[in-house]
Amino acid sequence: MTYVEEGRAIGGGAPVSEEKVLTAIAGRYIGANPRTAPVYRIMNAEGFRRRDDYRYDMNAEDRLPELKEGQFVYAWAKLWADEESAHPFRISCYSHTRLFINGRLAFESNHRDDVLPDSRTDIRGQLRKGWNAFVLEFEKTATGCGAVFGTGSVKGAPVHFLAPSAEREGEEGWIYTRPLAERLVPGNAKEVSSGNADGRIVRMFAGAEPASEETTALEWLPRREWTEEERRAGAFARIVGCAAGRTAIAWAKLDCGGPAYEGNVKLSGSHAGTIRICADGRPVYESDREAGRFEVHVALSYGVHDIVVQSECGGNEWGFKFDSFGAGSEARWRKPHPVEGMDGCWLYAGPFGSPPAAESCATVERLLGTGDEATFWRADRPNARVRPYVESRLFGRWNYPLGVTLYGLLETGKELGRADYADYAADHIASCTSIDELVLWDHAKHGAPGANHQLALIDSLDDCGSFGATMLRAHKERKLPGAERAADRIARYISEEQDRLEDGTLYRYRSFSELMVNTIWCDDLYMSVPFLCQYYGLTGDRRYIDDAAEQFLLYKNRLYMPERRIMHHVYNLNFGKPCTVPWGRGNGWVLFSLTELLDVLPDDHPRRGVLLEFYRELCGGYLALQDEEGLWHQVLTDPESYAETSCTSMFVYAFAKGVRSGWLTDAGRYAHAALRGFEALTRHCIDQGGNVYGVCRGSGYSFSPLYYKERLSWLLNDTHGIGIVLLAGIESKRLRAFLAARPVPAKDAAVHAE
Repeated sequence: MTYVEEGRAIGGGAPVSEEKVLTAIAGRYIGANPRTAPVYRIMNAEGFRRRDDYRYDMNAEDRLPELKEGQFVYAWAKLWADEESAHPFRISCYSHTRLFINGRLAFESNHRDDVLPDSRTDIRGQLRKGWNAFVLEFEKTATGCGAVFGTGSVKGAPVHFLAPSAEREGEEGWIYTRPLAERLVPGNAKEVSSGNADGRIVRMFAGAEPASEETTALEWLPRREWTEEERRAGAFARIVGCAAGRTAIAWAKLDCGGPAYEGNVKLSGSHAGTIRICADGRPVYESDREAGRFEVHVALSYGVHDIVVQSECGGNEWGFKFDSFGAGSEARWRKPHPVEGMDGCWLYAGPFGSPPAAESCATVERLLGTGDEATFWRADRPNARVRPYVESRLFGRWNYPLGVTLYGLLETGKELGRADYADYAADHIASCTSIDELVLWDHAKHGAPGANHQLALIDSLDDCGSFGATMLRAHKERKLPGAERAADRIARYISEEQDRLEDGTLYRYRSFSELMVNTIWCDDLYMSVPFLCQYYGLTGDRRYIDDAAEQFLLYKNRLYMPERRIMHHVYNLNFGKPCTVPWGRGNGWVLFSLTELLDVLPDDHPRRGVLLEFYRELCGGYLALQDEEGLWHQVLTDPESYAETSCTSMFVYAFAKGVRSGWLTDAGRYAHAALRGFEALTRHCIDQGGNVYGVCRGSGYSFSPLYYKERLSWLLNDTHGIGIVLLAGIESKRLRAFLAARPVPAKDAAVHAE
């Protein structure tokens, strides 16, 4: 099968160097996914909290104890879509519920939904490109009021909604009304239009233009304004509370960037509670008085500077206020970090009994304080917490396909001497590990997190093994903050928490999908073994390499097809049998992972001999299934199924590495197959722009080969394949160099001499 026309294929006209292919793929990927920092947003802690399944628990009874039967509550939010699409959502109802998306009725509960709050209904919500308005209508009945609503794909699309009104621009979460006696939209309405609702409600439901809370003439919660009494008490008092002897900190930036700035700025104002002011990590003013005024002239260079204020509470009023710099001043206050939905220029944290050093608090990548006092920043609004969210398409996200993608980029950088490639991969991983401790704390305090969602909520091997293995590879090259702590947690999960059969076989029992319960997937050798190998390398603890070796033999017992010398995709424990389908990428994961294991398994390991023999058996089985073009197929034994890029790449990788390592007895045949396989990829599956075609999408499983052949289609530039293609290219390049460096036998030398 040809995905790319000959004139557009990177290797279509003539043989092409692996270096050119690697550079094209890596450059395209990095260019399409630039480094993007997490987005920090305000979340109101009195709003609806996201559960671990990433759905918002909108129990209106909990929030509105004054609710009476027959009344209605409305929840309102917005969601961004990069393109028009049908998005998966899921809802469970506490009472009768209607959902409107962009003014159209997308769901209405029935009598069964209304009395079975634990049942779940899946919805395909039609989204337009850009912002989409979501409105939920809840009727208060004797069973309750509200719903649990959010994504229908917790692993693939853990979406968060944003507050929809102009007054809360940038804030995460839903807003909701106080109880209403009447519906805003008639019960028979399928669409909100000017014919059945007034204009202010149309704007709210349809989301065609920004709507303010004021124009709806409704009172919206959670509250967003301080009372006058709270304002008078001072910023520290209203944000972190008052307790004598406790300490709090505040952080802003001071912009000394005017054209006439001369290098000196006057900081003056008043304070209640002691005060200590630091500029760029150095103390510039301190007073032990419990209240008073302050004034200090500070030498600061042209540019933007971190200002941190530390104060100890001494009474019922607690806070500080800086005087205005006045007209014509060359200084002005700025937000300390871009925080969406934030009012003012100051962030606050506390209270502390043992305060962190003010000199080192100007950061959003870690918690402030230690132990039970550890906390993070708040904004000057009721219950306003600052949370990190990864909102880029790929950069900064943690999932298993990205684990192998970054592995490929990391190794490509090392192989080609391209530090920019390796640094990009390490930077992506570090963006996850550096905030890992913060995200875990944030999850415990505020519900499902907006970053590292699979690492923070590990409940399967998919969540941790692939990315964790690449993390440890990168950590060996460059120390990554938080990497070893995350690795310890992953190792503990695989060794102590992941479900196992009585004989120790890793299997899937707990799962977000009923399809996966009581199954053994050959994919999971990749989701576990490479990490166990890398963690063994980090710790030197033989238990982890022993477990990795044992898993291969346990999986062989249930998934190996000895007559074909290949693997079934899945073994179903409920039926007590394998699925009978040799899925291409699943088999690729097996051979790839066994290659990784043999590369680090000690020569004296008691399982090395039997594993090396298993590797040779598998290689023989796969070699027999390579097609005339040099590719392997989606269903390995069905040449009518499409040629699949990721499994082809993994077989190329494993054959090439096996030849170089001396593991394969008929090295010439395997070397030829590997080089022919990579050349076929360049002629059929990779274009001149570095786009990768023919990679099977993420899979479920089936006992029917037609599922894999007809319903499990391929995608362009899918992350399940990009990194594997890079690794295949690296091994192909190394194999060519290995073959070229071998001495020419005497009989061949005579031919060359002629």
